[in-house]
Amino acid sequence: MRTATLIMIALAAATTLAACATTEAGPQPQPDFSEVTVTPAPDHATLYAACFRQAIDGRTYGRASDGGGDELLLFRCDGAPAGAMFAALGPWSAQIGSEWRAEGRTWRSTAKVQRNLFGVDYCSATDAGADPRCVISFNAGDFLDQ
Repeated sequence: MRTATLIMIALAAATTLAACATTEAGPQPQPDFSEVTVTPAPDHATLYAACFRQAIDGRTYGRASDGGGDELLLFRCDGAPAGAMFAALGPWSAQIGSEWRAEGRTWRSTAKVQRNLFGVDYCSATDAGADPRCVISFNAGDFLDQ
């Protein structure tokens, strides 16, 4: 009988805590509209910029949506800009475990793939190191479709 009482008390406490965790704690703070502080871009920023530049010049960018409200612009580059980024990703991908092989290509991403490649920046090249290609994601938001 005592065990059943303890279980009931524990369930009641868990329910109460769950309810407290989901209620708002009061008025939400106002947004901070201060401009974001910008510092000089690190060296790897030039890899992104070169890919963006080639994609813009060649119009090799397009829209992608996850069907859940997230819209991206995907910028695709190849050749020298993609080769430089693919090479630079080598040590990083090894460090974070974001390199894999598929379809006769080696793939590297800037972040570990969780479910799929949506929203992940990545590059690939043939297993021989030829034909480098990259895709850089830009989170455009709802304005994109207006």
